[in-house]
Amino acid sequence: MPRCAGVPRGFRRISRNTLDYVTSCRLPTPWAIFELHAFLEPETGKEHLAMTLGGVDDGQPVLARIHSECLTGDVMFSQRCDCGAQLESSLRHIAARGRGVLLYLRQEGRGIGLLNKLRAYRLQEQGVDTVEANERLGFPADLRRYDLCVPMLAHLGIRQLRLMTNSPRKIELLRAAGVDVVERIPLIVNRNPFNAAYLDTKAAKLGHWL
Repeated sequence: MPRCAGVPRGFRRISRNTLDYVTSCRLPTPWAIFELHAFLEPETGKEHLAMTLGGVDDGQPVLARIHSECLTGDVMFSQRCDCGAQLESSLRHIAARGRGVLLYLRQEGRGIGLLNKLRAYRLQEQGVDTVEANERLGFPADLRRYDLCVPMLAHLGIRQLRLMTNSPRKIELLRAAGVDVVERIPLIVNRNPFNAAYLDTKAAKLGHWL
C-alpha cells in the first residue's frame, strides 16, 4: 500500500490492521510526566495516541483507560457528558499508582464524528435522548471499534489490563479482539443538571454500570 503524502520514512508498521507507530515524547501534565506515543492509521488518516507512565512492559496487569475522543468534553469542558471528567480522573488514578496506560482513540461522538455529534446534540435539545439522536441521523447507537487497541498494546508490551470503565460493551469488544481484561475498575464521576439524562440513558439503553 502506498504511503500517505507527507508521511516521512522511518514509520514502523506494527500490525496487519495497517497501523503505524510514529514517535514518542515526554508529556508533562499536572499529575505526572507521561510518555506520549503516536500512531497513524493510514487508511483513515486518524492519529491515535497512548500515554504511559512507569514500566508497563513487565507482564503484570496494567491500570488502563481506553478513551474515545470527545472534543467538547475533553477540551471545551462541556458538562453535557462525563468524558472530560473521566479523562482527568483516569490520569489522576494512573499518576497516583505510578504506572498505567491511557489509549486515546480518535472516534469522536461514539464514532459518528464531531459534526454529526453536534447535530445529535441539537436533536437532544428537541427532546430525544443520546441513543435516539444517533439513530435519527442514520447511525447505530455506538460505532466505536477497539481492534486497533491490540497492536497499540502489543507495541507497548502490555499483555493484561485492569480497565477503568463503566461499559460492558467495551469489555466485550476488547476481549473479542484478543485483549486480556483481567479486572474492571469503576470510573464514576459527578453528575450535574446537564448530563443527568445522558447518564441515565447510558445506563438504561447502553447497559453502563452507573
